[in-house]
Amino acid sequence: MKEQLQKILPSERVGELMNIGYFRKINAGEYFIREGEVPNKLAFLSKGLFRYVYISDKGNEYTKGIIMEMNFLGSYSALISQTPSYFFVEALEDSEILEINYQKWQNLVNDDIFWVKFLLKNVERAFTIKERRERDLLLLDAETRYNNFLRELPGLQNRIKQNVIASYLGILPESLSRIRKKVHS
Repeated sequence: MKEQLQKILPSERVGELMNIGYFRKINAGEYFIREGEVPNKLAFLSKGLFRYVYISDKGNEYTKGIIMEMNFLGSYSALISQTPSYFFVEALEDSEILEINYQKWQNLVNDDIFWVKFLLKNVERAFTIKERRERDLLLLDAETRYNNFLRELPGLQNRIKQNVIASYLGILPESLSRIRKKVHS
């Protein structure tokens, strides 16, 4: 965990973050946060893969985002507003995280401008990803979205199930199958 954190933080800051969190393993298929839960935690993902997923009353899944190693995860809007999460945060692979209590994180941010800048940098990166994803879903056809997925998240198509990819792209699994045949032929 420490080695991964040193890739995103100055080495003298790693201990500060590790002191307010604890190492945890989460198995594939388990939820870090459940829809309807008021979260009090976030996490740094050191190993594995997660997704943000809405599940409708009929059981249909809509993958809002995919979170890879070296990123933070959580239901951030629910966390800051202390309201129930609208989505699940699900492990797609056996994963290792540094789970961080939100109040302890807030104390760290409130006490040191370094952490304010670190938070801002991560929020800006997340916003940029979200904005690009929304544009793609609204303006691009499914084949272009699939090609962008392959380019922007290389190798991911081998790590997750095709129905999750289809859900992420906003298409049916059958449509993804047709697109894959066309693109890979």
